Amino acid sequence: MTVLPADGLSRAAGSPDPSHDQWQSLVEGVLRRSGREVTGTAAVEALSTALGDGLTARPLYTSDDVSPDPGFPGFAPFTRGSGATGNTLGGWDVRQRHAMTDPARLNEAVLGDLENGVTSLWLAVGGPDGVPVSGLERALDGVHLDLAPLALDAGDAFEPAVRELLGLFEARGVPKEAVRGSLGADPLGQAARTGAEPDGDSVIRWARRCAREYPGLRALTVDALVHHEAGGSAAQELGLSMATGVAHLRALTAAGLTVQEACGQLEFRYAATADQFLTIAKLRAARRLWARVAEVCADASAGAQRQHVVTSPVMMTRRDPWVNMLRTTLACLGAGVGGADSVTVLPFDHAVGLPDAFARRIARNTSTILMEESHLARVIDPAGGSWYVERLTDELAAAAWSFFQEVERAGGAAAALRSGMVRERLAATWEARSQDLARREEPVTGVSEFPDACERPLEREPSPARRPAGGLPRVRRDEAFEALRARSDRHLAATGSRPKVFLAALGPASVHSARASFAANLFLAGGIEPVHEPVSVDASTAAAALAATGATAACLCSGDALYAEQAGAVAAALKDGGATQVLLAGRPAGHAGVDTHVFAGCDVVAVLSSVLDSMGVA
Repeated sequence: MTVLPADGLSRAAGSPDPSHDQWQSLVEGVLRRSGREVTGTAAVEALSTALGDGLTARPLYTSDDVSPDPGFPGFAPFTRGSGATGNTLGGWDVRQRHAMTDPARLNEAVLGDLENGVTSLWLAVGGPDGVPVSGLERALDGVHLDLAPLALDAGDAFEPAVRELLGLFEARGVPKEAVRGSLGADPLGQAARTGAEPDGDSVIRWARRCAREYPGLRALTVDALVHHEAGGSAAQELGLSMATGVAHLRALTAAGLTVQEACGQLEFRYAATADQFLTIAKLRAARRLWARVAEVCADASAGAQRQHVVTSPVMMTRRDPWVNMLRTTLACLGAGVGGADSVTVLPFDHAVGLPDAFARRIARNTSTILMEESHLARVIDPAGGSWYVERLTDELAAAAWSFFQEVERAGGAAAALRSGMVRERLAATWEARSQDLARREEPVTGVSEFPDACERPLEREPSPARRPAGGLPRVRRDEAFEALRARSDRHLAATGSRPKVFLAALGPASVHSARASFAANLFLAGGIEPVHEPVSVDASTAAAALAATGATAACLCSGDALYAEQAGAVAAALKDGGATQVLLAGRPAGHAGVDTHVFAGCDVVAVLSSVLDSMGVA
């Protein structure tokens, strides 16, 4: 006798494959047991995840999810990689960023990095956070310039920085054909950062010189980080990078360069986030989109996009910064699997201040472990062929191309920036995302979820980096919760204790524990200390228990049945005992005497801000 599994599907060899309808029926059964009566496509939608840009990640993909042929690595449309061998020969380029003003300290840092796994350098030059142009020679003392490619981030100091760097190459006898790297000119990106008008005349001159004399040196960087850091979505980041790239392409070809030469002067810079699949799809889509641009320009072979990928500054947190190591590892994995040519892993203390030697070591070793121990670079486009990744690549490319066309209709990248269109669209995207962050629908571990109540602040030398006024804003995922925690810190400094909330638990622990734990985690996200002592209270003991804690806010925690019986009386007792605000852990249900409810999906930032206001915490 054959015994079938509980789901009725035989596992025997030769049995028919289960159908999509059978799988969907199982999904409906699981959801039904969890209290959700949904059928058909609604059951699949219940397990789907919104990704932004109108994209959705479904719970299951099959061979029916048809996507365009991605081709082969090294051939148009370059979806699977710009080069035929991918990163299999030596792994991706490990590019460390350095932003120091002291040439001697910078020299010590770059030599330490190059001796321990870093393969290229990304240097801030000039400005408040960069080494002075006059100090570049000292900063690069002992660096083998023919072996270590350099990428500059010089901003307004571009012209003198380039002259100084090329002079160093010549003084040290480095042949022009051995020079590799990027001059980092980014006139449109600089305009986005500062609000000033872009000036590309000198950049064009240097691009023409690089094309003639320095075959391994690229003059321009299409830096999409500025749009990512202003709150842009993945499709907006890609669309604006295409618009910026096309603007540069027009200027370069107008100056006499061929399409092949002009494309060879561009390096594209993107952000990698902890959403590894979205990062993989974004990099694959970026190559496909740029290949389409080159095809329209009548030279499809010129569309092999060179990508420099940086782990997202937006996702980095100041609280519990150790978690940033996990975020950057996932981001680096996504960048590597996505086919990035160069990867910069920001140190875990990047958001706190100037990274120290330990943080830089962890950053560079992240790539080393993924390449040498996890062997990520041994296979070209390892995510290729995944029905999910291929479909996500296709959908993201379509959304990005649509936004690119919108920017072009507005007059191009410069005109869209000048008119305020770019600022408005990115701000709208960030506003919507901020609501998800405030409701913890996009959780930030260690900040909005599972904060460390006993965390000791990480001390770092302050970073001098500041974005000039007038340009696009720079946002972080943690900023709303960071503001709440800062209020708590000021209260601690002034009074010696954190703001407190009394968890007034009703009934036995088996009834109130789940909601008490939920409430405690929620209040800690705002730097408010939850006090759960005694374990349980009622209307006769609540006021005395509140007074013993010294708190002026209280939160009822229990089950719905006990709320119906006791919530009103206990809330009244708490207010009589001096509570200025009484909250309840659970959804609103007409509870008398309760001022605010806290529940999954509520606006946590608004609730915590209101509680701190009621306590007089500035």
